[in-house]
Amino acid sequence: AAGNDVCVYNRTAENAKAWVAEFGGTSAASPDLAAKGRDLVLVCVGNDDDVREVVLGDNGAAKAMEQGSILVDHTTASAALARELDSILGSRGIGFMDGPVSGGQAGAVNGALTVMLGGNDADYEKAKPVMDSYSRFSKVLGPAGNGQLAKMVNQICIAGIVQGLAEGLNFAMRAGLDGEALI
Repeated sequence: AAGNDVCVYNRTAENAKAWVAEFGGTSAASPDLAAKGRDLVLVCVGNDDDVREVVLGDNGAAKAMEQGSILVDHTTASAALARELDSILGSRGIGFMDGPVSGGQAGAVNGALTVMLGGNDADYEKAKPVMDSYSRFSKVLGPAGNGQLAKMVNQICIAGIVQGLAEGLNFAMRAGLDGEALI
């Protein structure tokens, strides 16, 4: 919708085709084919092993990426992996940023994600116009890995809030308050 030339790869081919049918663009049968000739490659999968496979595997995106292109990994993964990818891709002249997100699928669809980034400012400035199409806020928080560390802080804070709410509700119910009415 933002006018970008998008090529989608999904490990479940039907999902990629459905995405293209709904939003436009094209799909590719593998990450390297999706990344070929692209200035910016965005990744969001399940975990460290998934990221390694999609980026560095036999048909990984890195195989097709050219010097000067940038890969932004939006997966919530480890800071160690982010530093590893930064080193590997950097040695090939490819920029890398770890950029886990907060806001879920609804945030992505509504362009309201928050992106916590690790990487350099030059890569950020190149990637920002595209990220602005699906995020309401993004910020570089230092070198590669710092985006993942910031996401860990975010998760700790959310867990603390949920724990506090549960304790408060438990207290209310033990004190004889109507929990539903209180909420």
